[in-house]
Amino acid sequence: MLEGRSVTRASGKKYKGARQGTPHTSPEPVELPDRTLACRYEMKYHITETQAAAITEFIKPFVQLDRYCKLQPSRDYPIVSMYLDSGDLRLCRESLTGHKNRFKLRIRSYTDEPEYPRFFEIKRRMNTIIIKSRARVMDPDVDVLLAGLPLPPQNYTADIDTINQFQLYASSIRAKPTVLVRYMRQAYEGDGQNRVRVTFDRDLAYNITNAAQVRLGGGGWQRNPFTMGGVILEIKFTDRYPAWLGRLVRHFNLRTRSISKYASSLQDSCALKFCAPEMMA
Repeated sequence: MLEGRSVTRASGKKYKGARQGTPHTSPEPVELPDRTLACRYEMKYHITETQAAAITEFIKPFVQLDRYCKLQPSRDYPIVSMYLDSGDLRLCRESLTGHKNRFKLRIRSYTDEPEYPRFFEIKRRMNTIIIKSRARVMDPDVDVLLAGLPLPPQNYTADIDTINQFQLYASSIRAKPTVLVRYMRQAYEGDGQNRVRVTFDRDLAYNITNAAQVRLGGGGWQRNPFTMGGVILEIKFTDRYPAWLGRLVRHFNLRTRSISKYASSLQDSCALKFCAPEMMA
């Protein structure tokens, strides 16, 4: 069951920190929101709340509200990601310039509860295909891994290869914690072979930081104006483009956009004079 502590949203509402999973000693896999489509196609749109309501009704015959959303009275759940980057913000720059083959390094969480896992993620774009690798890590191990050190043998997980790869990527560009990004997600997904996932992201906020702590709460959060009065719609699928998605896009006259929650947060931080000089150059 999803439960947990509330922390204040950037909009003044409350974030419900999702508590899901088992302690590190459990041999069972931990399942948490936002189940990963490891290799997928991904399309993003910026829409209004009016469009979001209409699109939600349109997609209901094809996908269902995911089980984590169903457990929440608000029908959504929080996500917070710490993004890592080099001192000259190479990964951010590649995202802003639309580099065809690029990657992001982030650590994701759905709660501030220390006994529940964080997820080290490598998100790679190979032309139009997104490849996402994910490793479960317990909160006390985040500092150790970001320092480039190995996990103690007793803390090894089945995801150790992904963790090693994450550290290799980070070392290659001397990546350090750069910014926290959080938002509320409402997710729908299909259960067919061609897995389709449709998500609506709201209340986007960021927190410039160099601390190795992945937290929904605390001070220093700024609203990202990109979602003020709007919603980020993401459509992900693993195989062929479903016909009903084509009808959806045509009916609502949707136009894909290059949307990076990470890069747009850094851009806004620069406008507010929070960012490093390299980003402003």
